[in-house]
Amino acid sequence: MPDHKHDEKHDESFRVIDRRLFSAEGELRKDVAAEMEREEAKTTQAASAPQGGSKPKDQEAAAADAPQPLRAFQAVIGVLARNAELMMGGYADPRTGQPILDLEGAREMIDMLDALREKTKGNLAPEEDKLLLDVLGSLKLGFMEVSKAAAQAMREKAARKGS
Repeated sequence: MPDHKHDEKHDESFRVIDRRLFSAEGELRKDVAAEMEREEAKTTQAASAPQGGSKPKDQEAAAADAPQPLRAFQAVIGVLARNAELMMGGYADPRTGQPILDLEGAREMIDMLDALREKTKGNLAPEEDKLLLDVLGSLKLGFMEVSKAAAQAMREKAARKGS
């Protein structure tokens, strides 16, 4: 007869959590709806709580466990900024070794960040707003420098052909 001791033990080293929002029928899952209601209630309660000098210890612990929106925002900004930098000569063509310039693509990435800043104005934490402003300033300055250098190189190339 096989030993069923292992079956009785509950192994907690591996757990699968279904994070899908919708059921197979396309309806919002009941547990997700309940969680959203709990989160909304917490937000409402936190907004109505008096803004005192210090938080109780349990609130600090809960805040430390909560996902950090700044990190997620930084990730979004980072992806767009890195793509813009790459399009401004940040990577080389593997065949030629020459930097690839896609100034129109870089301009689109910068425009996306500008649109993000415009649409989120007044809704960002100060550090998020500063991050976005710093990244935009740096990218715009870099774009201007790369554009000038590319225009100068094209003028020189045209002058050599004309001579």
